[in-house]
Amino acid sequence: MVNFVKHLMLCVAVTTAFTACEDEDETELLGNWVELSDFEGVPRSDAAVFTIGNKAYIGTGYDGDDRLTDVWAYNTENNNWEQVADFPGAARNGAVGFSVDGKGYLGTGYDGENSLNDFWEYNPETNAWSRKADFAGSARFGAVAFSINEGGYVGTGYDGNMLKDFYKYTPSTDSWEKILSIPGSKRMDAVAFVIDNKAYVGTGIDNGTYENDFWVYDPATLSWEEKREISNISDESYDDDYAITRIEAVAFSVGGYGYVATGGAGTVGNDVWQYDPDNDLWEEKTSLEAASRMEAVGFAIGNRGYIATGRSTSYYFDDLWAFDPFDEQEDYD
Repeated sequence: MVNFVKHLMLCVAVTTAFTACEDEDETELLGNWVELSDFEGVPRSDAAVFTIGNKAYIGTGYDGDDRLTDVWAYNTENNNWEQVADFPGAARNGAVGFSVDGKGYLGTGYDGENSLNDFWEYNPETNAWSRKADFAGSARFGAVAFSINEGGYVGTGYDGNMLKDFYKYTPSTDSWEKILSIPGSKRMDAVAFVIDNKAYVGTGIDNGTYENDFWVYDPATLSWEEKREISNISDESYDDDYAITRIEAVAFSVGGYGYVATGGAGTVGNDVWQYDPDNDLWEEKTSLEAASRMEAVGFAIGNRGYIATGRSTSYYFDDLWAFDPFDEQEDYD
């Protein structure tokens, strides 16, 4: 596959006569990206992902011509891919995935003509899918999903209108229940990550506006709490460099921190932002050392985050990258 430039120093004009690069010690951000074995399916965007144990399962999506049903498992222990049973529902993109108690779940999405609300369970022990209760909300795509303890959660997205409703799925009873809607803006193409059994939801777009509100859901209290905005909106200095609002990004959590990466607002990016829930602040980390992209998938296993697939305009990707958040950046590793 094409190898992309991995590092680019930012140069700024220091006089009208010449330019110079800033000292690396002043500009280098913490975090290192490592390129791993390419995704073994066809390049694609807008796929769904869930993790079970030390494996990530990536499936469905769009390759520029067709919507897809193939599913591939990535084993972090041996850096290897294996094709598993195809997703039995309609080929789709814009679906969501999550895992609960050793099983994966995939549903919603768009088949090219219709929004979808079917939901399916994957059992890795039998390598088989089984249909479960349809998603209780309206058929949609561009939603977010996460799991906490014994439940999976799906909300927001687009069904012809922007949405803000949320639903909890309980596998033990194969049932959905509506929970409190996110109190902020409606949105699609947002992100979610989980830290300490609380889910954080933000970014996305509604009626042409890139949303900057940021929320945390606590299933213990069944309530949402608003956090600081993710753009430079205050009179204080903490958010002066914030540029986190975006769509079609990825998110994951590692070591008690949340991460939002890629996607963009107007232009496609490869920047990475780290969220510290203890002080409700964001810090920029080393950018993905690969092409800027949107509609990728992101996940975390162990102490690493991962980004795979995605697209930039009409170019579709099949690369896989691992992120070590607290390592110093190294070129070409």
